[in-house]
Amino acid sequence: MAPGRRPGGSPAGSLPVLLAVLAPVAVALGLLWFGRVHVPDPGRSLFGASGEDALRLKSWLGSALFGLALVQVVLALALYRRGPAARPVRTGHRVGGWLAFALSLPIAQHCLLAYGARFTDVRVGLHSAAGCFLYGAFAAKVLLVRHGGLRGWVLPVAGGALFCAVGVLWWSAALWFLNGYAAPGF
Repeated sequence: MAPGRRPGGSPAGSLPVLLAVLAPVAVALGLLWFGRVHVPDPGRSLFGASGEDALRLKSWLGSALFGLALVQVVLALALYRRGPAARPVRTGHRVGGWLAFALSLPIAQHCLLAYGARFTDVRVGLHSAAGCFLYGAFAAKVLLVRHGGLRGWVLPVAGGALFCAVGVLWWSAALWFLNGYAAPGF
């Protein structure tokens, strides 16, 4: 049998890569399905805030998340400069990623339970799709990081997709709200 092959002819390590493709799709589609069948509760509160106060709170939390995502991009770029600082940068990037994930959860929970996944107009549909995609992209990034031996472009693409999802979510909701219910392009 050729090196790097498993019985049956599949390349060694293809299962983790397949998982890194299928799991994010399952996560995104599962969230989309739940958001479509769940009966939204627009009066739902977020940390005691409801209505416009909840939107304001989510906008500030989303802005903090976007800022943290920008820091993550800078740290990821620094990771590609090898040297003595690589280890603390790697740790900072990993901790920052988990902080960003934790910060996103109350925002997403409120969005999903208060509004669901809707496609009533372009902004709302884009926001719903990007929210579901975000958690699929996060699942992909985590699975890919845990799997070694990937091509050099795979993690930057996964991280870039994650950053883009955060950016689209911020633009379609936080910026939209903080800018008086208007965002460039809408």
